[in-house]
Amino acid sequence: MKIKEITFVAVFAAVMGALGVVPPIMLSFTPVPITLQTLGVLLAGGVLGARLGAMSQTIFLLLLAAGMPLLSGGRGGLSVFVGPSVGYIISWPITAFCIGYLLSRFQTLKIQHILFINLTVGILLIYLIGIPIQAFMMGIPLLKAVQLSLIYIPGDVLKAILASILVYRLRKHPVFSRALATSYSNNLSKNI
Repeated sequence: MKIKEITFVAVFAAVMGALGVVPPIMLSFTPVPITLQTLGVLLAGGVLGARLGAMSQTIFLLLLAAGMPLLSGGRGGLSVFVGPSVGYIISWPITAFCIGYLLSRFQTLKIQHILFINLTVGILLIYLIGIPIQAFMMGIPLLKAVQLSLIYIPGDVLKAILASILVYRLRKHPVFSRALATSYSNNLSKNI
């Protein structure tokens, strides 16, 4: 792994931590808060690609497990891995990998492609992993957990739109695209 790649992984782990500074929106009917950190997951996969995006999220989870209070609301430590949010949290590296992998398959990347993948793979995958684990951890039926999670959809759609615009612009920016050009080609060859 090159120094440049290590730097990008560290930067996106730091972006996740920075997004955790924004206070969560706590809801009275569910213990899973609304946060901006989903945006960081979508950005990591879209900008860094599969391998590096997943690495940045894995590093972030390791920092959480080590006790750093990087989740929204200053949460951290092993306790976050036994709460109702754990399914969403552990889905982040998988989601970043899948987004990066699928985006690498397009010859010409358009903003519609990015948005489609962010919505259908990114957000949906986080829900597919997070909701069943939330139901299990809360001891409620799966359908009830799905109903509780409907409140997240509008915000997650907005985050997917914002992430898509940012990914598209960053990948098109000459300085940034040149800096990541090697990483994209390495990610593509390692994903095949």
